[in-house]
Amino acid sequence: MKQDVVIRTVCRLIVPFIQIFALYVIIHGASGAGGGFQGGVIFASSFILIGIAFGLSDARQRISEKANTLLSCTGLYLYAGIGVLCIVFGGNFLGYSFIPLPLDSAATRGLMAEIVEIGIGITVMAVMTSIFYDIAVKEDM
Repeated sequence: MKQDVVIRTVCRLIVPFIQIFALYVIIHGASGAGGGFQGGVIFASSFILIGIAFGLSDARQRISEKANTLLSCTGLYLYAGIGVLCIVFGGNFLGYSFIPLPLDSAATRGLMAEIVEIGIGITVMAVMTSIFYDIAVKEDM
């Protein structure tokens, strides 16, 4: 397989900007356009770009299947954990204002919504990257 220096150089330059934009979309998702799903897909696209430009083995060195599994579970636990915490304190699932924090109700809802968005973003990023790995392995066979 011929290695293209231009593609690899552009990929090295653009991947950090893709990841920063993905974090921006995740963090500002609760109060504006975007959110965990969109940010997670954008973040996963940076690993997919690495896999396309540098090969699957280099992408797996950056984020392995084990890390994907751990990240998808962590994100799911963040999302579900906040929801269960709300139920424990007498509210509905993801009824953020029932969580007793030393903040006013609006600040508590905002903080919990951000944590949920981060959990969704982590999970979506890990699952989309894992799907790419699965498809790429089947194509190599």
